[in-house]
Amino acid sequence: MKKIYLTSIIILVLGISSGIGYFIIRDKTATIPEGTTLVTMNNEVYDFSKSEKKLKVLEFLYTHCPDICPTTTNKMNMLKRDLEKEGVFGKNVQFITVSIDPYRDTPEVLKRYMDTFDIEDDGNWLLLTGDHDNLKQDQAEIRELANTFQFQYRDPGDGFYVHSTFVYLLSEDNKYLKKFPMGEEFDKDDAFANIMKEID
Repeated sequence: MKKIYLTSIIILVLGISSGIGYFIIRDKTATIPEGTTLVTMNNEVYDFSKSEKKLKVLEFLYTHCPDICPTTTNKMNMLKRDLEKEGVFGKNVQFITVSIDPYRDTPEVLKRYMDTFDIEDDGNWLLLTGDHDNLKQDQAEIRELANTFQFQYRDPGDGFYVHSTFVYLLSEDNKYLKKFPMGEEFDKDDAFANIMKEID
């Protein structure tokens, strides 16, 4: 009886360990899918495969979000100022914000969102959405992009999305490096330290 019990414990521990290992490997190997193209707040095509060789802080949001998304954007703006003081924002680091609600978040809406948060349109913080002439395909690309980093979202029918709560640090070649919590839990100092470590 003890032998069966011990064998069961070993199998359970191995199962849990391999499950944890799977999730760690999945995160560490996540990279933006080839051929992912969206449109910017200036209604220009943005091709991730041709993106600049910079570290990227990737945020998913929707502009109608009442709380966690604007709070995250505000904290990212504070992080941006810290990176600017070090002379690395724009030079080594770029911010990318992707809307999970491309139907409502047109380029014009994203421009207004930028104005609300005093985000400068200098090419160093890009807001991306779907092309309304090709919305169905772009919605699928946004979903695939989000799924790559295990960012889950859905509209329960009232226009207020239920979504994951992470921001992602990507390497120069668009591969996952680290994730940070969104909203009030977003620690700009921790994000800053991790970014600077990658630059050094």
